[in-house]
Amino acid sequence: SQACFEEDSQKQPAVGHWKPLMPSKGSKEEPEPECQDPGGDESQSTEQLNVSRLRSSSVEIREKGSEFLKEELHKAQKELKLKDKECERLSKVREQLEQELEELTASLFEEAHKMVREANTKQAASEKQLREARGKIDMLQAEVTALKTLVITSTPSSPNRELHPQLQSPTKAVFRKGHGRNKSTSSAVITAASQSVTPEPVSHECKEVDSILFAEFQAWKESPTLDKSCSFLDRIYREDVGPCLDFTKQELSELVRAAVEQNTLTIEPVASQTLPVVKVSAVECGGPKKCALSGLPRTCKHRIMLGDSGNYYYISPSCRARITAVCNFFTYIRYIQQGLVRQDVELMYWEVMRLRREMSLAKLGFFPSEM
Repeated sequence: SQACFEEDSQKQPAVGHWKPLMPSKGSKEEPEPECQDPGGDESQSTEQLNVSRLRSSSVEIREKGSEFLKEELHKAQKELKLKDKECERLSKVREQLEQELEELTASLFEEAHKMVREANTKQAASEKQLREARGKIDMLQAEVTALKTLVITSTPSSPNRELHPQLQSPTKAVFRKGHGRNKSTSSAVITAASQSVTPEPVSHECKEVDSILFAEFQAWKESPTLDKSCSFLDRIYREDVGPCLDFTKQELSELVRAAVEQNTLTIEPVASQTLPVVKVSAVECGGPKKCALSGLPRTCKHRIMLGDSGNYYYISPSCRARITAVCNFFTYIRYIQQGLVRQDVELMYWEVMRLRREMSLAKLGFFPSEM
């Protein structure tokens, strides 16, 4: 643009000279006489100076404008680069956020599915336990009803002969074969048939309540417990249970006593053709011809198992009578503790005394011939 401007200025005619651009048709070009002006040279130089000044100022303006435009262009380019970098950074941040959001959504869905699965599993287990518990409750209610019928109808003056088979006549006494675990929900007397001599009718006996024993029993009856630290059970442990279960084999005696207290002792008859199952030494288990508790050679018609150990110990009739007497006592006080015995306190007291008398006779060696 600057070159065009210079070219145009150079083509301009000098001041004071005029030439027609195009001659008219039919006219001849004739030289015009030049006007002679005495001050023309001076004015011409002034005009040239002004033109040169204008040219220099326009060039300077164009240069400054060009530099300004270059600077603005450079700034704009820098801003564009910065904006491009910012856009790239924001794009990366957006991609990272989208990825994290997808991962979080996936983990939340997975956790939700896991919680649902665990809840379904727990619900199924709870429903199964509920069904089992209801079945056990129904079974226990039936057993409690049967036990109440047996226990409530048994008194010292008129004992229930089904609950106390030792009171039946030898011809009617029936021995039940198989396992007879002595638990609170089943009578231990069932596993011990005809264990003592048939007592004389109660009406022929003279008896008097001992004030100390009766007071201890009354205190225990207010809050029945199986804790042997109470005065009532502490006396019976010292005077009856301990001596009755004190056999020659001390280690086995302690195991038998613990099993009786925990209600995990099983007594069963030994068939004549059954061979002994020995899982420990023969000295400990005894055999059909040797008692494991006394260590004496005796004909053993019964054997015991402590808990679920699977080890059987053969016992003599005398040892069986002692163990059965203690089991009968614990069974009766468990009935009282569970509220199954609905009798007068004095009647329950005399039943406890009768069971203590059986333990005393058994520990002294008295037992019926049917044992």
